Amino acid sequence: MTRFLISSLLWLMLAVSAGASPIRIKDLVEFDGVRGNDLVGYGLVVGLNGTGDGLRNAPFTEEIMSNLLERLGVNVAGEQFRPKNVAAVFVTATLPPFSRAGSQIDVTVSAIGDAKSLLGGTLIMTPLTAADGQIYAVGQGTVIAGGASVDGAAASVVQGVPTAGVIPSGARVEREIEFEFSSLSRLRLALRNPDFTTAERIERGINADFGRPVARMLDAGTVDLDIAATRMRSPAHVLGRLENILIEPQRKARVVVDQRSGTIVMGDDVRISRVAVSQGGLTLRIEEAPMVVQPNPFAPGETVVIPRTGASISEKPGIGLAEVADGTNLSEVIAGLNALGVSPRDMIDILKSIKAAGALHAEFLVR
Repeated sequence: MTRFLISSLLWLMLAVSAGASPIRIKDLVEFDGVRGNDLVGYGLVVGLNGTGDGLRNAPFTEEIMSNLLERLGVNVAGEQFRPKNVAAVFVTATLPPFSRAGSQIDVTVSAIGDAKSLLGGTLIMTPLTAADGQIYAVGQGTVIAGGASVDGAAASVVQGVPTAGVIPSGARVEREIEFEFSSLSRLRLALRNPDFTTAERIERGINADFGRPVARMLDAGTVDLDIAATRMRSPAHVLGRLENILIEPQRKARVVVDQRSGTIVMGDDVRISRVAVSQGGLTLRIEEAPMVVQPNPFAPGETVVIPRTGASISEKPGIGLAEVADGTNLSEVIAGLNALGVSPRDMIDILKSIKAAGALHAEFLVR
């Protein structure tokens, strides 16, 4: 366990060291107006091998199937049909910025009824609408499910999520988003991780590259860009030039803990003041061993169960009172924590206590 903690923290130290190098502006910000749009649709997946919706439990599947067949010229009014190879699904996708009519996008398909698997199914033509209610794409194609399901007479095995899948390039764009990008006179850059220092460095980097004041920091998360002041032909040419400018971002000192997996992630700027730590393990054990008492053969009486419980408490000797010295860099912090010689899950509790004592100088996030 300790070896796992050491290797995890060393991996993080290398990752953070690599991330300290300059990064392109395009990887730090979102450009105002250059964004995708979410699409959603409701359709049918057919061709399933008996793993579709049970129409008694999912009547909406029968309804949409009847409507689809009637649009195709097949009248099924009053008919009783119970196919098991059809499933009702939600279809979701993201329309990328500047998508043109005829281009293709990926879609995700998810069952909403009691279908057991979408493996091998085919999505029938499904309109995809945006928040304004307009149809922007149409999806259709073979579903690639993300799992497998096998049933037997007395057992079943499920791996992954067979009731959801994707269709690569499964939707064709039919309508374009109306947006006159070339007419913009100003453009805002929105930082993915707002920080005053990073925003100021982006402002200085852009102004230095263009040789004139064309960018102005508005706040920790926004930098305003004057397109006209750049003296370039269009906003597209401006973004093509500035998005590759290298900036060294500033990050907050942060410790992220995942209690489910016992993962601990530390940033390069994490610091720990000199502190003493003592940790011990307490184990409570309770064992039930009931005893059955029966009367002698042919003797009057009845069989009774006498409960027997054994309880014990044991405590590990622990590490005593160990000193964690001041950490001026990440490697020193790791060395000080590893000197405690505890498992990653015990380390989470120790970090919480150090934070409560005011000796951990970083934002502490528990997930």
